Amino acid sequence: MAQRFNFTIHATDGKARTGSISMLRGEIRTPAFMPVGTAATVKAMKPESVRATGADIILGNTYHLMLRPGAERVAKLGGLHSFMNWPRPILTDSGGYQVMSLSELRKLTEQGVEFRSHIDGSKHMLTPERSMEVQRLLGSDIVMAFDECPRADQPREVIARSMELSMRWARRSRDGFDSGEDHASRAALFGIQQGALHEDLRRISADKLTEIGFDGYAVGGLAVGEGQEAMFATLDFAPDMLPQDKPRYLMGVGKPDDLVGAVERGIDMFDCVLPTRSGRNGQAFTWTGPLNLRNARHAEDTGPLCERCTCATCATYSRAYLHHLVKSGEILGAMLLTEHNLSFYQQLMQAMRDAIGQGRFAAFAADFRRDYQP
Repeated sequence: MAQRFNFTIHATDGKARTGSISMLRGEIRTPAFMPVGTAATVKAMKPESVRATGADIILGNTYHLMLRPGAERVAKLGGLHSFMNWPRPILTDSGGYQVMSLSELRKLTEQGVEFRSHIDGSKHMLTPERSMEVQRLLGSDIVMAFDECPRADQPREVIARSMELSMRWARRSRDGFDSGEDHASRAALFGIQQGALHEDLRRISADKLTEIGFDGYAVGGLAVGEGQEAMFATLDFAPDMLPQDKPRYLMGVGKPDDLVGAVERGIDMFDCVLPTRSGRNGQAFTWTGPLNLRNARHAEDTGPLCERCTCATCATYSRAYLHHLVKSGEILGAMLLTEHNLSFYQQLMQAMRDAIGQGRFAAFAADFRRDYQP
């Protein structure tokens, strides 16, 4: 019988783990990469094509869907899964990050964030309770607690105040989620650890979140400009502070070499716009590093993007043709490169799952770093 939420670790290799999350709408293999479907669409892809790349779950954006077409409208139309024709699990972020990053006119208080829409300037109030309500209306399978995400280069006292506020909001998110009994019986709630690069603040945050209790835990406040070295240094301690029997999700990450390094440090879930955004901008990821298809050296290359890739783009189209599409600004170029990039990311995740299961992840990571030239 399908379960609301169950995380099983199948194998470990060092800190790296492989397992599965069982939910009512399907199983999520971990480590997992979630393509980003900001506005109820993974850009340049049909939902069935996203699934064909190997994706078990996608991410939807609370802030954008709240503003357009509106959470109440999505609910009226049968929920996000039916609306966008994705019958498998969907994780929705809380909306807090976009409020901070996209809205110039905003006011942060203990209650929440008052802001003006970047679309039409209309005024809105987003609180932990409203975030839980919006995600319930969308029908999210994995709901994220409402938090604030400051840049890592802010003064320590700013980071500390923000973290404490996010922990108070985490408690209110838990209460708001639980009050929607029907949704809470079908969905899961993840808390978000904050504290930027400060180990002591991360410890306080982890302890407070664990006391509240969540189905899974995210490491937030990274991939906001601090650089890979600082991110990895934080991941050397941050995931270990979170419950070992719950999935750990690194938000907004990342490049292929980021994913390998983070899995090495115990992360189970990822999301990032990079593979889709890069595809729309003429960049393809391969096992030897990214390719810029605008480069003239591809103009007469009849080979595939990547010899080791099994996607339909690599099986069917040459670098020369893809170069032509990109240089011509043809929509098909964005579609084919996005399909390839998402397929490559899923092949990378499968390769890591296999390596962990076979007890050879260290060798896999070493080989990957030897071949991949960022």
